[in-house]
Amino acid sequence: MNNIIFYFFYNFAHQSNTLDKVIIFCAQTLPYIIILLAGLFLIFHHDAWPKKDIFGELKSYLRKWKEIGLVFFSGILAWCLASLLKILFHTPRPFDAFTNVHSLISESGFAFPSGHATFYSALAVSLFFCHKKVGYVFMFFAFIIGITRIMAGVHFPVDILGGFVLGSIIAVLMNKIIKRK
Repeated sequence: MNNIIFYFFYNFAHQSNTLDKVIIFCAQTLPYIIILLAGLFLIFHHDAWPKKDIFGELKSYLRKWKEIGLVFFSGILAWCLASLLKILFHTPRPFDAFTNVHSLISESGFAFPSGHATFYSALAVSLFFCHKKVGYVFMFFAFIIGITRIMAGVHFPVDILGGFVLGSIIAVLMNKIIKRK
């Protein structure tokens, strides 16, 4: 089943130069834009005008940094854990497993779980805990990144799914830890 789903998405690659460029953009460049957008949103989304009461301003300032910490620490922790799990599982990438697969982007190392899927799902789920609507938008971005990494031939669907699950679990645990304090 994993191979069937992989080939369904991978067959979009190498069909047209334009589509290949879109896949490469979404798999390689879009992730950096997502990090920038998440950071900008977390910094600027609160009240644009200063509050008249200094304690209200301080509380808003502390809440903002708590959200930034939750979102980015969850993502970084998830990525580190994914890197550790790759060493333990030794799963080959599609272009290593099949001779007919030619990836659109260069990657090395093992595939499971996808570090991109893990990081961006942790980022999206953490944002969801802070701001529901924005969290949904970033979940969509994480999904696009995951699908295009399959299309680019660098991950199997199970790698992406494992990354989504791992990232979501890390975000939930980090949210519970931060809310407890």
